[in-house]
Amino acid sequence: MNRLDRIVLGRIGSRILLTVGIVFGLIMLVEALDTWRFQFLTEAVGIHAALLTVFVSAVLWCIKTLPVTVLLGATVGMLELQARNELTVLKTAGFSIWRVMRAPLLAVFALGLFVTFYAESAATAINRSYNYQARNEASARTPTGELWLEQLAGDKRYVLMAGSVSSGGGLGTEASYRIKDAVAYLFDWPEGDHIEAPEGNFTNGAWVFPTAKIFKVGATAVTVENYSLPTATTPFDLQLRLRPPATMTLTELWTALTGTISEPELLAALVNRTGRMLALPILLTGSLFIAFAFTAGYRRTNKYGASVIVAIILGFLVFVITEMADRAGSSGALDPVLAAAGPALVAIVIGATILLRKEDGRV
Repeated sequence: MNRLDRIVLGRIGSRILLTVGIVFGLIMLVEALDTWRFQFLTEAVGIHAALLTVFVSAVLWCIKTLPVTVLLGATVGMLELQARNELTVLKTAGFSIWRVMRAPLLAVFALGLFVTFYAESAATAINRSYNYQARNEASARTPTGELWLEQLAGDKRYVLMAGSVSSGGGLGTEASYRIKDAVAYLFDWPEGDHIEAPEGNFTNGAWVFPTAKIFKVGATAVTVENYSLPTATTPFDLQLRLRPPATMTLTELWTALTGTISEPELLAALVNRTGRMLALPILLTGSLFIAFAFTAGYRRTNKYGASVIVAIILGFLVFVITEMADRAGSSGALDPVLAAAGPALVAIVIGATILLRKEDGRV
């Protein structure tokens, strides 16, 4: 890295870090306003764990807004280069904008790799360990902690309700789950109308109840030992129901992707979450391209208010488009791979196209 790279990277990198720090502080302030949660965590796990939970929650929100903060920080850094006439001197000396942006691009891409492969997974794991809200985000659970699952067994179906569910640890086929106070509501089953059991265990392909009562209208309840209720749900399906992709680390996501998932909506959410994490370095690069595209041109005056407003609007659009694509990909309305990679690629194409037109006079 020569002196040119150090100067440009220092200007832009410092402004990006400052913007990220300001946003992080604002998010920390908002997280700290939830006094009820802080008091609950303090009584449950102690003051240090409560502070750690607030900090980690702010980190996760800051990671989600990282494309916007990178765009805003890079815009401020580029405008500072313009105000000091440093960018004009570099262009006069024969350095193209592609040469000027080389070091910031590499730095931002490296930042994205660090966040993807370490920071976000570490923050997610810590948040899941201490934050009661993260532990109760399972899509199959009610606010009271009950578990509701719609199950299929061949051409038959039933709804399983459990008062509580616990995991014996492990992932995928090695995971074990136990439910208590279970009730299975059967639809058009000749065996009965519903089943009640004090506890049950999930095995690959069935729910096994050590003791179960089968109820049928007009008949006496029958008690059955070691009753097995078949299900098409796989261990990976149940894992994703109890631990949504949004609360999983990259390693856990990759492990789940290698397993058998029978429910399309769960697979879409899993692929979209994994793709979005892996696409973060490209998305940050695209944000930097956009920042350079709208600030690197020659200026006759030192009025930068319009550029700052444009940067804020573009940052808002990047955030909205990314979130919309994430929702569409997670629900299966849009191909999850396209939803994850699309915003990043579009940002790069838009930024590179504008730069080519401004700097080289061609597309």
